[in-house]
Amino acid sequence: MMFRALTLAWGDLLRPRIFGVVLLGVLLTIALLVALQTGAFWAIRWLAPESITLPLVGTIPIGGTLSWGSLALFPLMGFFLMAPVAAAFSGLFAERVAEIVEEVHYPQRRGLPLDFWDGLLESLAVMGAALAIMIVSLIATPFLGPLASVLFYGANGWLLGREFFSMAARRHLNSESAGALRQRLSFQVTGLGVMIAFLLSVPVLNIVVPVLAAAGFTHLFQLSQTSASDRRG
Repeated sequence: MMFRALTLAWGDLLRPRIFGVVLLGVLLTIALLVALQTGAFWAIRWLAPESITLPLVGTIPIGGTLSWGSLALFPLMGFFLMAPVAAAFSGLFAERVAEIVEEVHYPQRRGLPLDFWDGLLESLAVMGAALAIMIVSLIATPFLGPLASVLFYGANGWLLGREFFSMAARRHLNSESAGALRQRLSFQVTGLGVMIAFLLSVPVLNIVVPVLAAAGFTHLFQLSQTSASDRRG
């Protein structure tokens, strides 16, 4: 079910109305990453000493070298920060994408819109958790070695699956029922979340993944309802 949901979501990316959301997501993501890189540049410039003096070597400029050298961190920053960025933007994208996906694929089972601010606040909380996972993974890497990647992708997959599936489900169910359904589908939800987390680590492609995730989890919810109806029938 999760593979079918992801396949359907890929096809949705080229639909004109969703493609417009993709373009908006690309612009916002680039703007956020550039802002973070700019913040890192000026933080280093402000905190680092202008220069240091070493015996036999003389004066060595430090502040400018480190701040300009931080630009090399941009690809690394994109790799680690795309999961928090996806979580933060889920509140912006998920509702609009879910509305279009349901209108096209499931016109008889369209949900009700969620409150924008509630979704955004929840997204920011999940973004904070994703940032914590990133920091813990970086700290744990020297001790865990390859297992640090398992922690990074597994934890981010669980978080992203929880957030995006909850947003899709709450268009149709109350919070308690949505949570119970997520628990019953925990393997599917987490599995799709892990696939999304992997895609977020692919340069360039990762910029469109928040929209892909919103579409994929909408399909996952709807497919689970179809499966449940078939079993009852």
